Amino acid sequence: MKRFSLNGKLKRELIRILVALTLFFAVFLPDKLLEGGLGGVSGGPAGWVFPFLLYLAVYLLIGYDVLWRAARNILHGQVFDENFLMCVATLGAFALAVFRGVTGQPIEGFDEACAVLLFYQVGEWFQRYATGRSRRSIAGLMDIRPDHANLVRGEGDAVRVDPAEVKVGDVILINPGEKVPLDGVVISGASALDTKALTGESLPREVQAGGEVISGCVNLTAQLYVRVTREFYDSTVSKILELVENASGQKSKAENFITKFAKYYTPVVCSVALLLAVIPGAVTADWSTWVYRALSFLVVSCPCALVISIPLSFFAGIGAASRYGILIKGANYLERFNKADLFVFDKTGTLTKGNFAVVNVSPAGNAEEVLRLAAIAERDSSHPIARSVVARWGKPTAGGYALRNVAGAGVVAEKEGDVILCGNAKLMQEHGIAYTEEKGVGTVVYVARNGNFVGSILIADEVKPEAAEVVGALNGMGAKTVMLTGDNRAIAASVAAKLGLTGYKASLLPQNKVEEVERLLAEKEKGEILCFVGDGINDAPVLMRADIGIAMGGVGSDAAIEASDVVLMKDDLRGIPLAKRIARKTMAVVRENIVFSIAVKAAILLLSAVGIANMWLAVFGDVGVAVLAILNAMRVNSKYESGTRAKEKAEA
Repeated sequence: MKRFSLNGKLKRELIRILVALTLFFAVFLPDKLLEGGLGGVSGGPAGWVFPFLLYLAVYLLIGYDVLWRAARNILHGQVFDENFLMCVATLGAFALAVFRGVTGQPIEGFDEACAVLLFYQVGEWFQRYATGRSRRSIAGLMDIRPDHANLVRGEGDAVRVDPAEVKVGDVILINPGEKVPLDGVVISGASALDTKALTGESLPREVQAGGEVISGCVNLTAQLYVRVTREFYDSTVSKILELVENASGQKSKAENFITKFAKYYTPVVCSVALLLAVIPGAVTADWSTWVYRALSFLVVSCPCALVISIPLSFFAGIGAASRYGILIKGANYLERFNKADLFVFDKTGTLTKGNFAVVNVSPAGNAEEVLRLAAIAERDSSHPIARSVVARWGKPTAGGYALRNVAGAGVVAEKEGDVILCGNAKLMQEHGIAYTEEKGVGTVVYVARNGNFVGSILIADEVKPEAAEVVGALNGMGAKTVMLTGDNRAIAASVAAKLGLTGYKASLLPQNKVEEVERLLAEKEKGEILCFVGDGINDAPVLMRADIGIAMGGVGSDAAIEASDVVLMKDDLRGIPLAKRIARKTMAVVRENIVFSIAVKAAILLLSAVGIANMWLAVFGDVGVAVLAILNAMRVNSKYESGTRAKEKAEA
């Protein structure tokens, strides 16, 4: 991960804070170390004026923007916020110090008022820094927005235009180093594409004529001519940008609670502070003491730690996930993911690769001969099973054979008396071939030559290499894992056993999958969260119906982006337990910040009310707690280990 660097605004704010801090100590230290303080420099009844002017300069330098925001918000009817509390508390402290100076009492309040605003600004700076650090992870996605498209017109001249002006069927030129502006198919050229911003995958993807390109990638090595298949508003990059931009609007329950809490909390504490100043002050006639306590009460009561750190924690979680190619559409889904305990998987394209492949060859004699003969018979077929056999052979095949399809049985290849049979058990039986039955689960192709059984080939949908690891990780987290598939019971049972799934349902039609998810939703206990994991193409209805829909391999899939709540941009199941770990850490930090902030503030509020805590402790109760909570929230957007290393670490 690249090191985060400060932008211009953050640098200027940091310089202002450091200058104000230096000036503050330049005034504060002589004021406390000199006998009589700075008030004794000029002496007399107006001795308070000199320290007042010095501290006021520091106060205005560090707090002019807080004063402006408070005044502006009041004019707009938004009175009770942290800016208002800071202004009331600090201006009140200044007024109290002036009152003490005028009445000949020891001056107290100038330094504390400056310290409150100074450390408040430190907290605000940390909050902006942490937000920028989290936003950087998402900014990688925002950088995929293309600046232009090179539209090829007339005799091959390329004209730079806005991507929104390009139509389906137009040809665009993509030069090395440029972003791919629109989805399309390569018609000329070969190059490597950087897909990091979309998938988090560090290795480039090779593409050539006939291959698809996705908007948002970066062309690395050579020119490509691409025929556009989608207009900009419908392109992958446009949909992803819309998803990211809308994510902040989906608030979690914790965020909604904090928003409502702050709305009612601030007016209440202002009222309590007023009563704390007026009632005891009127009874004891010691107004300065009780006004000072009320001001300290106001400082510590500011809900900055909660109002800032809770949304920041969720934002950091979403940013951390996006860095690993996991798009989470909002804080509410991140909060739910923490509680996810039932994961329902589609099989084809999700747990398996969705393509047929030879998984076993059982020869009567030579395995190479079985594959060679089968490839001869299947060479001209476009059936997925035939293609998998030819792909496994991977060599040129002898020609000149007359091929005859036998409906529901297989293929017969003949050449000058040489007869090859390639098909199912029915074909063997029809020709009286004594064959050895294949016991494996999948599609079986039996091969015979000139009346003699040669061997069999077992073909099945390949299980993804990481599937067992991911299912094991989820089971280890206490979750249930269920597979839904349209395949027969034997195939489903084999895959479920191989992966260690806790359950499965086989022979399901697409509508049956929705019914099955409805049943699981009805049967789950209160508080349980059901996640459905699908490829985002045929599973849109189920993705939308689940508590959380997780789409695999979202690049280029409209259904994945639109119907799901979480999109794994890489076609890698390991993103699921990784997202759960990020969600768990996020919610743990949120709980820590809530408990810590409320506990410390409650204790200092009580101490302030009874006069044990002064305004310096109140500063820690507000700004110190806020800074600690922000730093804690920043832990969410750290590096995460995925896969086997994380599992080994946890077990150790």
